[in-house]
This record gives sequence, structure tokens and C-alpha cells, in this order.
Amino acid sequence: MLFDKVKAFSVQLDGATAGAEPVFSGGQTVAGRVLLELASTMRVGALRLRARGRAHVHWTESRSAGSSTAYTQSYSERMEVVSHRATLLAPDTGETTTLPPGRHEFLFSFQLPPTLVTSFEGKHGSVRYCIKATLHRPWIPARRARKVFTVIEPVDINTPALLAPQAGAQEKVARSWYRNRGLISLSAKIDRKGYTPGEVIPVFAEIDNSSTHPVLPRAAVVQTQTFMARGARKQKQAVVASLAGEPVGPGQRVLWHGRALRIPPVGPSILHCRVLHVDYALKVCVDIPGTSKLLLELPLVIGTIPLHPFGSRSSSVGSHASFLLDWGPGALPERPEAPPEYSEVVADTEVAALGQSPFPLPPDADMSLEGPFFAYFQEFRYRPPPLYSEEDPNPPSEAMSPRCTTC
Repeated sequence: MLFDKVKAFSVQLDGATAGAEPVFSGGQTVAGRVLLELASTMRVGALRLRARGRAHVHWTESRSAGSSTAYTQSYSERMEVVSHRATLLAPDTGETTTLPPGRHEFLFSFQLPPTLVTSFEGKHGSVRYCIKATLHRPWIPARRARKVFTVIEPVDINTPALLAPQAGAQEKVARSWYRNRGLISLSAKIDRKGYTPGEVIPVFAEIDNSSTHPVLPRAAVVQTQTFMARGARKQKQAVVASLAGEPVGPGQRVLWHGRALRIPPVGPSILHCRVLHVDYALKVCVDIPGTSKLLLELPLVIGTIPLHPFGSRSSSVGSHASFLLDWGPGALPERPEAPPEYSEVVADTEVAALGQSPFPLPPDADMSLEGPFFAYFQEFRYRPPPLYSEEDPNPPSEAMSPRCTTC
């Protein structure tokens, strides 16, 4: 057995600490070093570096070609988002360079493209970024070191489209054994379309049960992963947060005055990738005995830049005030809260247990939440302002009201 002269060979990124690796976004510079430690003198042919970022999807489907013939159809697609090559060490003359024993460091840096796709791990696809160093030596197989890094593309919710209120209404006739049991109607609103992990969504809803049976309202934030290849699509859904209301009896009408639904630390929306999308929606449904549920879906965008304390508030005051007034004087959220710090939601040990995947797979979506859904996410930098209302929470009493001096 040949004596291996290489004691250590690894890729290290600048900014990394003992408990966390750096996170990058489009346009930033990735810098680091390749560490090579030798036990004795060694001849080296070349040391090359390659950085790659790739979105990849793959799945199979069973097809039938007749009564007794079946085959499997495979779908696969790739998209390169980062490609960088560099030579860190090459001989000036001759075929090899002789390195003395000890520690050697080879610095590198490169700039990421201005627009990237957030790192993602799904059942049928992924978005991965890595740096690979290859050490070439004469008459010896090449040795490789690999380093995975995370990219989170910024999604700013402080835009007019994401600050606009979302609303919808649905109704359904409850039937049982071809008999009409009455009409059930559902309407729901949320104050905006864009949220960040850790925030609370105040859900305003009205459930009117004109049927002869009690019904059960529920709400959930659902993640939809869409994979695209060769003109075909494959979807995977998962519930990331949910709440259940009280049963609504026959002939009763119930209002939700801002029922609180907290968003866990999930990955942001991925909307501009050719091979995969990650979308979110608030689904409010009413379970009806003996028939299919009544479902209302409101689109959501999960961002990375929280609501700014200043600037965006004035632009959304008018729409938010009219949104609250439409639901009556009591339409204020039950428990408005600011997003928590990331350290309060996920412990360091839980982040470390995730391994290389920053966004693990959530459970299947069946409108029931079986457990907490955690994923790596950056620390929250801002807190949203308090909810705006044109109503004075502490109105003056009649004794303190100013009297008209002209009467």
C-alpha cells in the first residue's frame, strides 16, 4: 500500500464559523481557500477549481400500452445557474510542481450571477450549489474535495402587489343521497399577500351554514412544489401550518376576527425557475358531512425581506384601513405579534441535524398538521409595524368630550 502524502485536503469558505456556514445571494462574491497539508515533499500536476449551481428534476410514471403491456416513462430536466472554472496551481515549466511538506493555502474568489435560484431539496428535484477542488498528481488518481454552499435569493414583500389584501368567496349546496341539505357559504380575507417566516397571518372569515348538519371550518398554509420536464408536470403538496375552528351548527353564522395562523421557518417562494416552482397558499375549507369539502384558496408569497417599519407602511395604509372597515368595527386580529428571532424558533442543534439540505421535505398535505416543519433560514432583521386602524382603541368618554361653544 502506497503511503499517502496528503494529510488534509479541503475547501473552506470565508465567513464560516464553527456553528454556521455563510449564505449567499445573486451578485455576491464567493471567496475562500483550498487547504492542502502534506506529510512530505510531493509532485503536483495541477490544482483546479470548479463551482457549479444546478436545478435538476426527475421522476417516473407508469404507462399502459395495451391490456397486458406496461412501461415506465422517465422525465428529467436540468438547468445550469452557476458555472465557474479556475486553475489555482499549474507548473510554469515542465509537467509537475514540487511542493514541500507542510500546510499550503490557495485562495480563490468568483462572483455569482445577478439572479439565482434559492437552494432547495424536494422529492422530485433540487437546486444545489457546490465548489469542487481537484488535485492532479502524476501516476496517482486525482484527489477531490467538495464544499456545498447555500443560496437564498431575496424576495422583498414590500411591493404593492404583495402588500395588497387578498379575498375570496365560495358557496356549495350540501347534498346527501340526492337530497338538498341547504346552502353553505364561505368568504375569507387576509391583509396582504406577502409574509415572511415567523409572522402571524390574521385570517378573517365568515361561515354561513344554512344546511341541516353542522360543519367544521379549518385553515392551513400549504406548500406546492411543481416540477417541470419535457412539457409534463409533477406536483407535491404539504401542509406547513394549520388551525381548526369550532363546529358551526345548522342555521348558524360564524365570524373569524383575525384568527392567528403562524408561519413556521420554511423556505421562500421560488417563482422564476424554468424547471421547478415552490408556491404557497392559504386554504380555508369547510368540512361538510356526506359530501366534498367547500374550499377557498388565497395565494401567498413567502419572502425573505420582512415588512419594513417605515416606507412601505404609508403606501398600504389606505388599503389596509378599508380592509378592516369592510369587516366591521370588531375586525382586529386576535393576537397580532411581531416575528420572533430565529434562535427562538429553531435551536442550533436542530439546524445542524438538517445536514446539507437547507430546506427538508415537509409532510404530505392532507389539511392536517402532524408536527413542526423546520428549515434553515436567515435571522430576521426587521420587525413589522403594528397593524393600522383608523379607530381609536381608547376613545374619550362622554364626560371628556368637548362641548360646542356656539350652541
